[in-house]
Amino acid sequence: MNSPASCINRAVAPGPRRWVASFRAALLLLIAIFISLLTRPAAAQDYLLTNDDSFSNGVSFFTIGSGGALTFAMEIPGPGLGIGGGLFGMARVVAVNSGGTQCIFASEAFTNDVFWIVPGSGIAGGSAPGSQSDVGSANGIGLAANAQYVYASFSSSNTIATFQIQSACSLVFLNDVAVSGLNGGLIDGMALHGSILIASYADGSIESFNISSGTPVSNGDKQNSTASAGGETYPNGIDITQDGHFAVFGDTSTSDVVEVSDISSGHLTQTVVYSTHSGISSSNVLLSPDETILYISNNQGDVVTAAFFDNNTGQITRGCTSTKVRNYVQAWSYLGGMALQQISGNGGGVFVAEFGAPSTIAALNLTVKGQKCTLREASDSPTTDEYSRGLLSLGRFPPRQF
Repeated sequence: MNSPASCINRAVAPGPRRWVASFRAALLLLIAIFISLLTRPAAAQDYLLTNDDSFSNGVSFFTIGSGGALTFAMEIPGPGLGIGGGLFGMARVVAVNSGGTQCIFASEAFTNDVFWIVPGSGIAGGSAPGSQSDVGSANGIGLAANAQYVYASFSSSNTIATFQIQSACSLVFLNDVAVSGLNGGLIDGMALHGSILIASYADGSIESFNISSGTPVSNGDKQNSTASAGGETYPNGIDITQDGHFAVFGDTSTSDVVEVSDISSGHLTQTVVYSTHSGISSSNVLLSPDETILYISNNQGDVVTAAFFDNNTGQITRGCTSTKVRNYVQAWSYLGGMALQQISGNGGGVFVAEFGAPSTIAALNLTVKGQKCTLREASDSPTTDEYSRGLLSLGRFPPRQF
């Protein structure tokens, strides 16, 4: 006859099979919780992203405080290597919402791949190369993305590769298409909206593609921009209005030149030229969230421009030029890409990449009163990006939504 004690012992000490089953169930629960933490959107914190584009490549995260104050949060190393330079107009880091998961993608030009990060994971999830012929080691790899696909412009091979976004932000290479400017130029900047992808070439020409089926198919509208007729300027960086009505090109030039094309028909039209300030070059442009301001990075000088933009007509009018950005020549040599300080209104100003070793990030604050504005560097600017020896591209997380 069993004693009460022996019965109690059997109740609290199950046999080996039941213990293993319980352990497996607990382990599966822990794995499920871990996966949900990786794939859910990160906490409501805004971050500035940098593609450090160095031989110790990775993406640095900076928290954004009031007045554009930046605080370094972490750096996530990439699996490959960057080149520390290249064309201004290329966006080397992008963030996108794919199927409810926030994803960050960054290019690595030396190893010819694109790697991905699930925010909150703290690690690079992996990388995907293009085809064996896709090479970007000369002037970089630019990126553009939507919820389904990432497009990569490989500058050396003059190809646009299409990657499909899978679960947990992983990428699968689908195919690539060969491209070239009218004058033999290299693929440069890219931007997309809806079913249209627009590219610039480093020779004065531009082209649009239909991406409704994923792979870019030329719309047959390759053309030289209006401003490039003189031979001393060519479109570089690109932004597109939220309604897909206008494409705005920042030009590499000896002055400040911006061009606008009406793309409401789904094709590029002849560009209209605007020259609003006396900055040197204007290769990177960025529209404010409310599209009242067009920010212009004067790459080969020491100022940033804020021009007024009319999203109904595409017209650009004179706004203001920043004070001289600190430490030009002494610490950095070029201004690069930009990111918005705020994701509403006129953006409140921008962050600007400063190409140096190490590189730095300037914060420019915007004040608008009627048809007048001021753009001044914040008192605690610049912020050092310790991991970069050739910073050209900035990103914003969470991503801008259309």
